[in-house]
Amino acid sequence: MTIRTAPRTGTGWAALGVCVIGTLATIYLTYEHFTSGSTFACPEAQSINCQKVTTSQWSHIAGVPVAVIGLIYFAGMLVLCSPWLWQDRRLDGIRVAGAAVGVLSALYLIWIELFRVDAVCIWCTLVHICTLALLCLTIWRLAAEPPEPV
Repeated sequence: MTIRTAPRTGTGWAALGVCVIGTLATIYLTYEHFTSGSTFACPEAQSINCQKVTTSQWSHIAGVPVAVIGLIYFAGMLVLCSPWLWQDRRLDGIRVAGAAVGVLSALYLIWIELFRVDAVCIWCTLVHICTLALLCLTIWRLAAEPPEPV
Protein backbone atom coordinates (compact mmCIF):
# COMPACT_ATOMS: atom_id res chain seq x y z
CA MET A 1 0.00 0.00 0.00
CA THR A 2 1.41 3.36 -1.07
CA ILE A 3 0.86 6.45 1.03
CA ARG A 4 0.54 9.56 -1.06
CA THR A 5 1.43 12.96 0.30
CA ALA A 6 -0.20 15.03 -2.44
CA PRO A 7 -3.27 14.92 -4.64
CA ARG A 8 -2.90 12.76 -7.76
CA THR A 9 -4.39 15.37 -10.06
CA GLY A 10 -4.95 19.07 -10.31
CA THR A 11 -8.41 18.67 -8.75
CA GLY A 12 -6.96 18.37 -5.26
CA TRP A 13 -4.70 21.35 -5.70
CA ALA A 14 -7.57 23.39 -7.15
CA ALA A 15 -9.78 22.49 -4.17
CA LEU A 16 -6.99 23.48 -1.80
CA GLY A 17 -6.54 26.78 -3.66
CA VAL A 18 -10.26 27.54 -3.50
CA CYS A 19 -10.21 26.83 0.24
CA VAL A 20 -7.24 29.17 0.71
CA ILE A 21 -9.03 31.96 -1.17
CA GLY A 22 -12.24 31.37 0.80
CA THR A 23 -10.32 31.35 4.07
CA LEU A 24 -8.50 34.59 3.24
CA ALA A 25 -11.75 36.31 2.21
CA THR A 26 -13.51 35.21 5.40
CA ILE A 27 -10.53 36.34 7.48
CA TYR A 28 -10.91 39.76 5.87
CA LEU A 29 -14.68 39.80 6.48
CA THR A 30 -14.17 38.73 10.10
CA TYR A 31 -11.55 41.44 10.60
CA GLU A 32 -13.91 44.02 9.11
CA HIS A 33 -16.72 42.83 11.36
CA PHE A 34 -14.70 43.30 14.53
CA THR A 35 -13.22 46.65 13.43
CA SER A 36 -16.60 48.11 12.46
CA GLY A 37 -15.86 47.83 8.75
CA SER A 38 -13.81 50.99 8.69
CA THR A 39 -11.42 49.78 5.98
CA PHE A 40 -13.74 47.93 3.60
CA ALA A 41 -12.32 47.80 0.10
CA CYS A 42 -15.80 47.96 -1.36
CA PRO A 43 -17.74 50.75 -3.04
CA GLU A 44 -20.75 52.16 -1.23
CA ALA A 45 -23.22 52.36 -4.09
CA GLN A 46 -26.93 51.63 -4.03
CA SER A 47 -26.65 47.98 -5.04
CA ILE A 48 -23.07 47.18 -3.99
CA ASN A 49 -22.49 48.00 -0.34
CA CYS A 50 -20.47 45.66 1.86
CA GLN A 51 -21.00 47.79 4.95
CA LYS A 52 -24.78 47.59 4.58
CA VAL A 53 -24.71 43.81 4.09
CA THR A 54 -22.28 42.98 6.87
CA THR A 55 -23.98 45.18 9.46
CA SER A 56 -27.57 44.26 8.63
CA GLN A 57 -29.82 42.44 11.09
CA TRP A 58 -29.12 39.26 9.09
CA SER A 59 -25.35 39.47 9.56
CA HIS A 60 -25.56 37.23 12.67
CA ILE A 61 -26.93 33.73 13.15
CA ALA A 62 -27.74 32.87 16.75
CA GLY A 63 -25.58 35.79 17.85
CA VAL A 64 -22.53 34.63 15.86
CA PRO A 65 -21.33 36.84 12.98
CA VAL A 66 -21.83 35.19 9.58
CA ALA A 67 -18.21 36.10 8.77
CA VAL A 68 -16.99 34.01 11.72
CA ILE A 69 -19.21 31.10 10.65
CA GLY A 70 -17.71 31.37 7.15
CA LEU A 71 -14.20 31.42 8.57
CA ILE A 72 -14.87 28.29 10.63
CA TYR A 73 -16.41 26.61 7.58
CA PHE A 74 -13.47 27.37 5.29
CA ALA A 75 -10.90 26.46 7.95
CA GLY A 76 -12.58 23.05 8.24
CA MET A 77 -12.78 22.58 4.49
CA LEU A 78 -9.14 23.67 4.19
CA VAL A 79 -8.16 20.82 6.50
CA LEU A 80 -10.37 18.32 4.60
CA CYS A 81 -8.85 19.41 1.28
CA SER A 82 -5.27 19.47 2.52
CA PRO A 83 -2.86 17.30 0.53
CA TRP A 84 -2.48 14.69 3.27
CA LEU A 85 -6.25 14.25 3.76
CA TRP A 86 -7.28 14.62 0.11
CA GLN A 87 -6.03 11.09 -0.54
CA ASP A 88 -8.29 9.57 2.12
CA ARG A 89 -11.22 8.52 -0.05
CA ARG A 90 -13.31 7.80 3.05
CA LEU A 91 -13.56 11.58 3.47
CA ASP A 92 -14.99 12.18 -0.03
CA GLY A 93 -18.58 12.03 1.21
CA ILE A 94 -17.83 14.44 4.06
CA ARG A 95 -16.15 16.85 1.64
CA VAL A 96 -19.10 16.77 -0.76
CA ALA A 97 -21.62 17.14 2.09
CA GLY A 98 -19.62 20.03 3.54
CA ALA A 99 -19.41 21.76 0.17
CA ALA A 100 -23.16 21.21 -0.40
CA VAL A 101 -23.98 22.76 2.99
CA GLY A 102 -21.76 25.69 2.02
CA VAL A 103 -23.62 26.20 -1.26
CA LEU A 104 -27.04 25.96 0.42
CA SER A 105 -25.90 28.51 2.99
CA ALA A 106 -24.59 30.77 0.22
CA LEU A 107 -27.91 30.56 -1.63
CA TYR A 108 -29.73 31.59 1.54
CA LEU A 109 -27.31 34.49 2.11
CA ILE A 110 -27.62 35.62 -1.52
CA TRP A 111 -31.41 35.64 -1.10
CA ILE A 112 -30.99 37.78 2.04
CA GLU A 113 -28.70 40.18 0.18
CA LEU A 114 -31.05 40.55 -2.78
CA PHE A 115 -34.46 40.58 -1.12
CA ARG A 116 -33.93 41.75 2.46
CA VAL A 117 -30.84 43.95 2.56
CA ASP A 118 -31.24 45.20 -1.01
CA ALA A 119 -27.46 45.32 -1.49
CA VAL A 120 -24.66 42.94 -2.43
CA CYS A 121 -21.23 42.59 -0.83
CA ILE A 122 -18.47 41.81 -3.32
CA TRP A 123 -16.39 40.06 -0.63
CA CYS A 124 -19.35 37.88 0.28
CA THR A 125 -19.86 37.15 -3.42
CA LEU A 126 -16.25 35.96 -3.63
CA VAL A 127 -16.94 33.60 -0.72
CA HIS A 128 -20.12 32.34 -2.41
CA ILE A 129 -18.22 31.67 -5.63
CA CYS A 130 -15.60 29.74 -3.64
CA THR A 131 -18.27 27.53 -2.07
CA LEU A 132 -19.76 26.73 -5.48
CA ALA A 133 -16.32 26.02 -6.97
CA LEU A 134 -15.53 23.76 -4.02
CA LEU A 135 -18.74 21.80 -4.54
CA CYS A 136 -17.97 21.40 -8.24
CA LEU A 137 -14.44 20.20 -7.51
CA THR A 138 -15.50 17.69 -4.86
CA ILE A 139 -18.21 16.27 -7.12
CA TRP A 140 -15.73 16.19 -10.01
CA ARG A 141 -13.41 14.20 -7.77
CA LEU A 142 -16.07 11.55 -7.24
CA ALA A 143 -16.94 11.35 -10.91
CA ALA A 144 -13.50 11.62 -12.52
CA GLU A 145 -11.16 10.05 -9.98
CA PRO A 146 -12.45 6.64 -8.96
CA PRO A 147 -10.78 5.18 -5.86
CA GLU A 148 -7.74 3.03 -6.47
CA PRO A 149 -8.16 -0.70 -5.80
CA VAL A 150 -6.87 -1.79 -2.42
